[in-house]
Amino acid sequence: MAIKVLIIDDSALMRTLLTEIINAAPDLDVVGAAPDPITAREMIKVLNPDVLTLDVEMPKMDGLEFLGRLMKLRPMPVVMISSLTERGSEVTLQALELGAVDFLPKPRMENIPLLQDYSEEIRDKIRAACGARLKSVAVARLAPAAASSGLPYPPLSARMLSEKLIAIGASTGGTEAIKDVLVSLPAQVPGIVIVQHMPESFTASFAKRLDSLSRVHVIEARGGERIEPGVAYLAPGHSHLLVKKSGGGYVTELSKEEPVNRHRPAVDVLFRSVARLLKHNAIGVILTGMGKDGAQGLLEMRQAGAWTIGQNQESCVVYGMPREAALVGAVEDVVALDDVSGHILARLRAMDRQGQRV
Repeated sequence: MAIKVLIIDDSALMRTLLTEIINAAPDLDVVGAAPDPITAREMIKVLNPDVLTLDVEMPKMDGLEFLGRLMKLRPMPVVMISSLTERGSEVTLQALELGAVDFLPKPRMENIPLLQDYSEEIRDKIRAACGARLKSVAVARLAPAAASSGLPYPPLSARMLSEKLIAIGASTGGTEAIKDVLVSLPAQVPGIVIVQHMPESFTASFAKRLDSLSRVHVIEARGGERIEPGVAYLAPGHSHLLVKKSGGGYVTELSKEEPVNRHRPAVDVLFRSVARLLKHNAIGVILTGMGKDGAQGLLEMRQAGAWTIGQNQESCVVYGMPREAALVGAVEDVVALDDVSGHILARLRAMDRQGQRV
């Protein structure tokens, strides 16, 4: 049975384009297209769609206000369609906090090859959203605070902070998952490198948002930065992120090489670079997301001696990437999202105690 989709967008042209793109897939069916949230509210009652696509800026009621009401009264999978602006990216991140499953920028119709890639991506995201695990607004808002309320960990040694590295990869649902992990970590942790599948117009805003919420300092990587303790480096949406040896430490490196697993940045690219250089000095974490990106890279990390974590199915928005990693034997420990940061800190403390006894 086809997945029923309702499009909500004030642009008639965009409604027509999205309808054509979505209906091109035999397993998807656009059952309606609304010009504003007020009309959409009535259409939802009649059409009972499986997934909504929702514009951010619309007349009568903006997408954010509509989403907040929807997730309280009738939670359902929503894919945000956002404009490529700074405000659009910030509002989209707020929408993900409110419970939207995923997002895409609005398509650019002047570039046909890119539009074809976009078409495949939006269809994949709708399919993933249909089977996604939804969090209530209340749970989504309280989870980070609850996770960070545990007992403080003793400080790590300078050796641990400088030698170790944490690598994190995520996709669908990852913006909230990464936030939950980072806000639960103390300021003094080894350097962190992160790949989240995200368009380049969104990564700077995402890094700023994480930085404002976390004790860890979060920046969008520009390439060439020395990886320091207490700092997280987020891959920009236009480039792969790698780790490179430099003197007695490590630096970030950006690459415009072709996409891997249809993604740039790709989690596999980051994990493989970490596996080659850091071996047992690395911790690899794969979080919620659709597809298989990161599975092989995490396996290489584990084979090189790194400790690896996969988010469990019950806490994933989409149990795709962690499942694929577990299937190939890349995951050493399967952990609920709320426990990821605690496991990382406990492991680092155990390694620190071992090193002090040697």
